[in-house]
Amino acid sequence: MKTASRILGTALFLEGFEVQDAPRYGAERRGAPIFAYVRASREPINERGIIRQPHLIIVADETLVPVPAAGVLSGITKITTLLVHSFESPETWQERLNTPARILVLPAADTVEEREDIPFVGTACAGAAARLVGEISREFLIEAIHHELAHLSPDIVQKNTEKAMEAYDLMASHEGYIKEDGDFSGGAYEKPDWVDLPFEEARRSAPAIHAAATSVEVKTGLWRTMRPVIDFEHCNRCWWVCSTFCPDSAIELGEDGFPEIDYDHCKGCMICVAQCPAHAIEAVAEHKPKAHAAEGVES
Repeated sequence: MKTASRILGTALFLEGFEVQDAPRYGAERRGAPIFAYVRASREPINERGIIRQPHLIIVADETLVPVPAAGVLSGITKITTLLVHSFESPETWQERLNTPARILVLPAADTVEEREDIPFVGTACAGAAARLVGEISREFLIEAIHHELAHLSPDIVQKNTEKAMEAYDLMASHEGYIKEDGDFSGGAYEKPDWVDLPFEEARRSAPAIHAAATSVEVKTGLWRTMRPVIDFEHCNRCWWVCSTFCPDSAIELGEDGFPEIDYDHCKGCMICVAQCPAHAIEAVAEHKPKAHAAEGVES
């Protein structure tokens, strides 16, 4: 994906755009998710850092979509186009995600005969993005691929080019979906809301591990910055789904048959949000429930 962002950024640069492209890593280990940003404009770009409200999100590995830590859906809005490399249909993804964004699918092969074919997904994503932007010609896309992959053998470069052009042609009916938009700027920056973490006495925050039943005294919910909130009007009471997937056993069945969340020990991993079939659990910033509680509103 780092290479894909460089290919897309180079192609946009060749078309006369001002461009930023940069990868962002988490923990540097095999299998960790990686994502990259590309920002392009006809005018000088004065902003830096991640793109808070992307116009286009391309997902090369569909298994990352439900993982909160991957942040695939972060900043998604109704003007966002989400392109998923998948063998599922756009309708299936729309039902799964329940998002206002427009969803497209870059078809994935049901099987990969050769493991060496997997890395070509990156160039395919770059080719699809180039067509969706609608500002990149075939010639400049090919030139960008050859420039960024010049250190590889001619055979590998050719195969990458073929995969990119296949995806470029597949997106022909969606050409120009992504429009240049200058509405988002640093001038609209809002300071973040801070979560107050109260300090506890050492005896309470670090109970003796040799004593029995002391873990309940450690309110791990204090670590949370986002909390899951259940919409009981949409809850199907299939409580075994959210409670089974909760890694901290913080969801139990209430007397009324609905799931109940133990916020003292819910760490805010949002796995229940991703697993809820009815989309009845929402991720809410931690300060909002506290604000509601202060106003007498039940969250």
